Amino acid sequence: MKTEKCYLAIDCGAESGRVMAGRWDGARMHLDEVHRFATGIATVDSTLRWDITRIWSEIEQGLGLAAQRYGDSIVSVGADTWGVDYVLLNRAGNLLEEPWNYRDSRTRGMLERVKARISHEEIFATSGVQFMEINTLYQLLVANERTPELLPSADCLLMIPDYLHFKLCGAQVGEFTNATTTQFFHPTRKTWSVDLLEKLGLPTAMLPEVVMPGTRLGRLLPEICERTGLHASVEVIAPATHSAYS
Repeated sequence: MKTEKCYLAIDCGAESGRVMAGRWDGARMHLDEVHRFATGIATVDSTLRWDITRIWSEIEQGLGLAAQRYGDSIVSVGADTWGVDYVLLNRAGNLLEEPWNYRDSRTRGMLERVKARISHEEIFATSGVQFMEINTLYQLLVANERTPELLPSADCLLMIPDYLHFKLCGAQVGEFTNATTTQFFHPTRKTWSVDLLEKLGLPTAMLPEVVMPGTRLGRLLPEICERTGLHASVEVIAPATHSAYS
């Protein structure tokens, strides 16, 4: 008799998210939607942010429902989200601020302002990414202008799906496909474009190691198992967390 294996996916978009279960019976994959929730925009002092605490609470609820439904057949879990947005963590792993939503207007006009400092040709050569004001590069430049003490005080920058993996297992790494949405990840060297960031006056010590899709990040933290009912043997595996540009 074949033993079914269950693989959980946390799939978050700009409007809604869901926890999905992929059940493999040895011949076919069956997909079940376990929990769906709104992601949406939070307004903080007239700025647009992500209510990442509420999103995480919804994810934990979905994982708990999956644990009840599939039990010990659950093998692994991984997350994917939209690109370009990020969190900043201090040394204790706590958020330094609520993450910004890419729809906020703070980056408006930044493309032309950057062009006066460094050519678009040079930026493209070190990123291979289309020019959009929402890209992480321009978000960081605005943050550095408005709150210059913030970025140097950050111990780690994680893209949104990387942060979800951190919450699950404690790993502070960046996954390749989402790293490419920043516009400061080199398309051929497959490393952060540190020279570009330094030319623009941005700190780089906060940038994490980048890993490829399929990397095993670790097992679930004990507190996640306690809150969700998931087994301690469940692995966190990084999927392709966004459509790669590079």
